[in-house]
Amino acid sequence: MRVAIKKMILIILMVLAITLSVYLSMSLFNRTTPVPMPHNPLYLDKNLSAEDRINNLLSYMTLEEKVGQMALVEKNSIGDERDVARYGLGGLLSGAGAKPEVNTADGWKEMTARFQAAAKGSRLGIPLLYGSDAIHGHGHVPGATVFPHAIALGAAGDAALVEKVAQATAEEVSATGVNWNYAPNLDLPTDIRWGRVYEAFSNDPALTASLGAAYVRGSQNSQNSMVLTTPKHFVGLGSMGWGTSKNKNFHIDQGVTPVNEMLLKDVYLPPFKASIDAGALSIMVGLNTWGEKDTLITSHYLLTDVLKSQLGFKGFLVSDWYGVYERQGINFFAMTKAINAGTDMVMLPFDYKMFTRDMVWANRLGFVSTERIDDAVRRILRAKFALGLFDGPKAEQSLSVIGSTEHRALAREAVGRSLVLLKNNESVLPIKSSTKTLYVAGSAADNMGRQAGAWTVEWQGVDGYPLLGGTSILTGIKEQASPETKIAYSLTADFKSTIKADIGIAVVGEAPYAEGWGDREYPIIDPVDLETIKRLQKVANKVVVVIVSGRPLLVNKEIDSWDGVVAAWLPGSEGAGVADGLFGKRSFSGKLPLPWPRTSEQLPITTAGVTADGTEVLFPRSFGLLK
Repeated sequence: MRVAIKKMILIILMVLAITLSVYLSMSLFNRTTPVPMPHNPLYLDKNLSAEDRINNLLSYMTLEEKVGQMALVEKNSIGDERDVARYGLGGLLSGAGAKPEVNTADGWKEMTARFQAAAKGSRLGIPLLYGSDAIHGHGHVPGATVFPHAIALGAAGDAALVEKVAQATAEEVSATGVNWNYAPNLDLPTDIRWGRVYEAFSNDPALTASLGAAYVRGSQNSQNSMVLTTPKHFVGLGSMGWGTSKNKNFHIDQGVTPVNEMLLKDVYLPPFKASIDAGALSIMVGLNTWGEKDTLITSHYLLTDVLKSQLGFKGFLVSDWYGVYERQGINFFAMTKAINAGTDMVMLPFDYKMFTRDMVWANRLGFVSTERIDDAVRRILRAKFALGLFDGPKAEQSLSVIGSTEHRALAREAVGRSLVLLKNNESVLPIKSSTKTLYVAGSAADNMGRQAGAWTVEWQGVDGYPLLGGTSILTGIKEQASPETKIAYSLTADFKSTIKADIGIAVVGEAPYAEGWGDREYPIIDPVDLETIKRLQKVANKVVVVIVSGRPLLVNKEIDSWDGVVAAWLPGSEGAGVADGLFGKRSFSGKLPLPWPRTSEQLPITTAGVTADGTEVLFPRSFGLLK
């Protein structure tokens, strides 16, 4: 009986949808009549308060212009650049590795300037937010400084360092005309099988809150290079259960976060509250589900009651990639539900014409109120005025800042401070200048694409990509070793000498991955690398294993035979920073930002450090030998 009723309801909804589509497929007749503007409208007066300017601008905006501000579009979806003004689009982004036709810093600058010029040509001249996933530097731009991923900064555990990294990133991003960065990540990963662990600082709410707030301050504290941040993903991302993903291609990403009000209050919310207090004006909503029923994007309780009312968030909420529509059924109703729940800007990311049409009709038919639309637009404009986008061009940031010597030195420092020394038998590290022979091997030793990880050049990263101006770990080892030390390198430790080396260094790890494509039931070192380590052990008296990865890997069966172990995370373009630790130029000071499990049966591990099977982990959070 219930099934029949559900089918009948579905048929009725489909009929309604078809009926609506007939109307919605027509041109936007009866467009709202624009309110005439004076020659110098008050919203262009920088001497007025932001709220007064917003009120003035809203008074001139038609329904269609308001709806346009709520649209965030992937730039490759703009077939005709005149559509930026024609639809009054609020934001564009370079998503999934989208780049200008000529992928250079100049190419980025020309592209963003062209889109901004198109926006300025609209009736109201409202500037664009232009976003990019510069989550560890402006990594999609060749020659930019690629900083260590967030998990490494969590290992360094220094808010002042994170603030400097965020400011340097903002300077490089701003120089190319990008004014919006989808960072920092405030997720709290409890399961290393998840493919986004490396994007998070830690599973410690207090540390994540401190570093997240520092990132917001660093990115938004410079008048000439202020870049809007986007703390993400609200809320509970990182606590999804294995096998709960709603995406058939994944296992845990986009999965279910169990409803737990105590964790919501004491664990998930504090990092977001800290970022809001630091000045965050946009927050991204996650693709996970809060319990079995509600995706985050449709939860009025979480988005409006908790985030906007309880935490006092005055900025705007933006959905994640296709988040409003994914798994929601009929697009029209999915959109209205998300907007009414509290979503302000929709990362479509493609069909802006459909969105504009649907939103206008949703308002006319009473599905979305004018008050809700005005509130969303007010929040978006608040961020644009805070960035100074209406106040004319800022002092132009020179492209020379991209990959500058100063920024690369900062990145190298961040690498060195993030290294975690896990094992050091007989003080094999730091490597002494008296070392006569040194063998280096492993898949990540001379592979900058692997040490940079995903969100570099391409969304999923590029294994083997040579980062312009960067250094591989092998290059750093050769630079740091004593001139008297003989160094030999072989990818798979195919050394022919009959004389054993004093020390062998195996630099091993993971190939790049992003999001659900990195979900792994057993996150381990690649078997090829494990064989390389075994071969190296036969030709070297002592072997140090450097693990280049976006998460702790399961090494319990192998680690006893290794003399030294260093967690190097995903260090980015400055691989020489790893060598700084190996040779003692910088002392080891990093601490594990999350527990290092012994077995997969221990997963997930709570933020309080309790394993699923009640046994002890291999290394607890905050572990790290000092040397």
